[in-house]
Amino acid sequence: MVLKDVVSPNKGKAFMLCNEAIARGAIEADVKVVAFYPGAPTSEILDTFSEALGSFDYQMQIATNEKVALEICAGASFAGLRSLTAMKSVGMNVASDTLFVLGYTGARGGMVVVMADDPHAHSSQSEQDGRFFAPNSYIPMLEPSTAQEAKDMIKEAFSISERHRVPVIVRTVTRVNHQSGVVELEEIRRSGFSRVRWRDLKEEYLTLGEVARRKKLRMIERRGSLEREFEESAFNYILGGDAEVGTGIVTASTAYLHVLEALKVLGISGKVPVLKLGTTYPVPRRLVAGFLKGLRGVVVVEELSPYLETEVTMIAKDENPGLRIFGKRSGHFSEAWELNPDLVAKGLASALAIPYEDKSGIIEEAKALKEGMPERYPTFCPGCPHRGTFAALSQALRALSASGKGYYFANDIGCYSMWVFPPFSKADSSLCMGASVGIANGLSNVIEERVVAVVGDSTFYHAALPAILNAIHNRNKFTLLVLDNSVTAMTGQQPNLSTEFTAGWREGKRIPIEDVCRAAGAEFVEVIDAYQVKENVPVIRRALEHDGLAIVVSRRECALYGDRRKRKRGERITPYYVDKSVCRKPYACIRDVHCPAHEIDGDGQPRISPELCDGCSVCSRMCAFGSIRRSGTEGERR
Repeated sequence: MVLKDVVSPNKGKAFMLCNEAIARGAIEADVKVVAFYPGAPTSEILDTFSEALGSFDYQMQIATNEKVALEICAGASFAGLRSLTAMKSVGMNVASDTLFVLGYTGARGGMVVVMADDPHAHSSQSEQDGRFFAPNSYIPMLEPSTAQEAKDMIKEAFSISERHRVPVIVRTVTRVNHQSGVVELEEIRRSGFSRVRWRDLKEEYLTLGEVARRKKLRMIERRGSLEREFEESAFNYILGGDAEVGTGIVTASTAYLHVLEALKVLGISGKVPVLKLGTTYPVPRRLVAGFLKGLRGVVVVEELSPYLETEVTMIAKDENPGLRIFGKRSGHFSEAWELNPDLVAKGLASALAIPYEDKSGIIEEAKALKEGMPERYPTFCPGCPHRGTFAALSQALRALSASGKGYYFANDIGCYSMWVFPPFSKADSSLCMGASVGIANGLSNVIEERVVAVVGDSTFYHAALPAILNAIHNRNKFTLLVLDNSVTAMTGQQPNLSTEFTAGWREGKRIPIEDVCRAAGAEFVEVIDAYQVKENVPVIRRALEHDGLAIVVSRRECALYGDRRKRKRGERITPYYVDKSVCRKPYACIRDVHCPAHEIDGDGQPRISPELCDGCSVCSRMCAFGSIRRSGTEGERR
């Protein structure tokens, strides 16, 4: 991130990540309150605001979860201050209870919700299509295609929000959030931050019974006003085409960029009319109807569900009943995974009946080249404390194997999701944040095996705590491992309630997980150091044998976060090495630790890559012969 471009007060141009452009747009729009829970692909929005916090007077909170973040922003908006939150679409699932009610209550100060979908599930557990939140909540939605458009839409979204007194969703996808481009910067003119007197505002935000029924009618009226405004929006436009072609294209978001490139590849750029939609709820029906009129066919290009295709089909029914619609329902595009220019070119060529050289041969050739190569699965970073925790768990399970007792492993969402993949391959389920503990509550009463649930520190507070309280109250019997690595590591080491600081590196109040569990009435709560593998085995074994709920908090800071802190303090990261004169080649370091820094060299002996080793000492502690030593100690030979 180039922070100086984000905080520059002057007009100009800058090369920016789209998420940085989103933050810049909100700062230009004089946003006063921002709140987030980190989640890819929007995490850099949080990070940008956190780094820029010292340059401007907005208030920022890194919230317990997305619902709390949304409610923080709603509270600010109720008081007339502009606010913004950003989350991934599965995070919107958590926040949706509040979102739907905000459609009824409306807002006062401009309120913008950036919501990112993740086609191809790059960093998510599903390819959820979040666009349906907009029509279901009667909240308007904009969709940018580029970094420049994202910045512009953020600013306009604040204005739309205040004109219509409603939150506005700006929906992005991974390939929009993580693209970079040249962005036009406008001058930053901010007003001072000051508190307001609530009673002077004469506002109310209630929904119940007759009040809710009246507000539902107002929502419908507001939708009509928004649709009329969006008919004239500059974010919707038609790229000229040849009327003789007879077929047009309707598209939005990153699919629009793929369309432009595909048309070039097909050699028909500028010949096919393209309707690019930037306001996708409510859809500007009159604009779409005018575009469809006179066409023989239309190709709808979009990722995930046939959201726009459904709208086009309904409009065409009245405006052009004979129109042939090509899209997902016709089989020209798939509902699975994200699009790319080749897939779009292939679909357009089929719909337009023009020749296209299929690239599947190149893909098959690439697959053939991969044959014989070892599979490379996602894994823990060198030095990750979770590796030590799972090593201790594996040893405890081996020690109990003679008992013949079986186990069910409920995994969760975080860095520890790597537990799903080889060589660990332990998880039986992995659903969504906090679900491991909820699943454990149910299974512990209906299966013979002992349930072992795993959850991280950030997820503990985000979504798992209610299920833990349920387990304590109902005296459910299972083992819970809480992996406390001090930060929300998977999304970029943002702070959470287990961290000693909060947004902008300001001092925060750390809330110890074990204190919460004990205060709630949990009787078996043990805290271990994740790196002390041998010492942790008997503790985890007792937790597996305990006749009740057993909670083990495995604590050690995220290796990447720890490295950052060491570098700030000027400390050297010293790797370990294998002393071959002592090593007896039991391969325990490779078999039990599974660290990517370990390998077998040409003479069949273990070797530790000094470039990858983080110096965590876990393998050294587990070596029965003491052959793994810190670099710089006596006997070092490479």
